[in-house]
Amino acid sequence: MVNALFMKRFAELKNESDLIPFEYDEYGSGYAKGGIWRKWATSAESLIKAVFGQDSPHYRNFVLEFKNCSGSDYGIESLQGIFMSAKEAYEGGYLFNVELTISGEIFGNFVNLAKQALNEGHKNVAAVLASAALEDALKRFAKTNGINVDDSTMQKVIGAIKSAGLVSGARKTLLETMPKIRNCAMHAEWDKITEPEVNSMIGFVEQFLLTEFS
Repeated sequence: MVNALFMKRFAELKNESDLIPFEYDEYGSGYAKGGIWRKWATSAESLIKAVFGQDSPHYRNFVLEFKNCSGSDYGIESLQGIFMSAKEAYEGGYLFNVELTISGEIFGNFVNLAKQALNEGHKNVAAVLASAALEDALKRFAKTNGINVDDSTMQKVIGAIKSAGLVSGARKTLLETMPKIRNCAMHAEWDKITEPEVNSMIGFVEQFLLTEFS
């Protein structure tokens, strides 16, 4: 999902970039109206920062060119060149683990909410939040390792991950207990879930995110 959204946004901004109108004076110097090109550049800067991070060469170079750009054709072309370099790097798969990193932050929010709910005595709410975070995290982890798990149950996803040798030892054993908690939570079978089990799931998800999504 995250990858698809970034792909879509890159395509949208590429189209906007192509439509920036230039006006030329008698000497052949071209300029674009500030409201149009600055709107595009601001959106492009935001996207590059979200995808590559503020310490990346793409982002730093774009920010520098943006700062120095006055709307001239050559200044905007420099911005467009950096943007296209970022777009090609992302679409070509040369930016590794961006989806895992972003997903880890999102799932981490779910885990924090689950911990808060459990601390406040809301075991059932915590179980649902932790289960949702773990299931989606496992599927995303599998996909980034080349395993097709679309429409698969958590049990099947875990089986595929195990078969690929991506988990082992104590983590493998603990992971095998998670589908039972997840199924009970998603089917509102609250009497079959204990607080220690929910706490165990939260701890597992938290450690899994730290290990695989950071």
